Amino acid sequence: MKSTLEKLVQYDTPTICNVIELFDIRPYNQGYMDQRIRAGFPDFPPTVGFAVTSSYRSCEPGFGGSGYLALSEQLQQFPSLPGPAFMVFQDLDDPPVSATFGEIMCSTYQNFGAAGLITSGAGRDLEQVRALGFPVFTSCTNCSHAFNQILDIGSPVRVGGLVVRQGDLLHGDANGVTNIPLDIADEVADVSKDFLDAENIILSYVKGDGEKTVGGFVERQNEFRSVIQKVRERVSRKS
Repeated sequence: MKSTLEKLVQYDTPTICNVIELFDIRPYNQGYMDQRIRAGFPDFPPTVGFAVTSSYRSCEPGFGGSGYLALSEQLQQFPSLPGPAFMVFQDLDDPPVSATFGEIMCSTYQNFGAAGLITSGAGRDLEQVRALGFPVFTSCTNCSHAFNQILDIGSPVRVGGLVVRQGDLLHGDANGVTNIPLDIADEVADVSKDFLDAENIILSYVKGDGEKTVGGFVERQNEFRSVIQKVRERVSRKS
């Protein structure tokens, strides 16, 4: 799995989404988070990891959860994963009342091997977290943690329209976050280069020197489609 993850982070998330489509295992409008979840640091490279899920709220005390005290319980989930953790929080307050994370939480997760953090809520300490080089994905920012309480760890959560389960493989960058089905992860990692090579058939023409013609573009487009169709036939799960 380590070599697979090392390959996956070489590609941007849109490429990963495009490649997953070739397998015909889910509708094209499913499997990724929507526009409510944005990269905190769009200039950071892609990141990939396995979900550790938690629910969170902070509107008032007394929900029975705990804030920083729950970090140790989250960290206990890490050894059971086949690779680095990707922290995923569903903020149950709507709209978010406070920041899900800050410098302490991100420093802790990172130094225990986590690859990044996603929350449907807010984040804070953004300058400090950027200095850590720790990727975060949020819906907004907020300066306070209010009555921060982590209510549940390990149950399915819904973030940016995507249901995330403990152990799901997630890939994120400046463009957003997608789920990579575990049973095709190795192939997605390998096929991504084939997809980029196919795209370059068109890009090398439209971005290259020389006169451009519609006929020339159509020729490259047809060549691209032919190559992609061969890849699809090789990997598609459609019966």
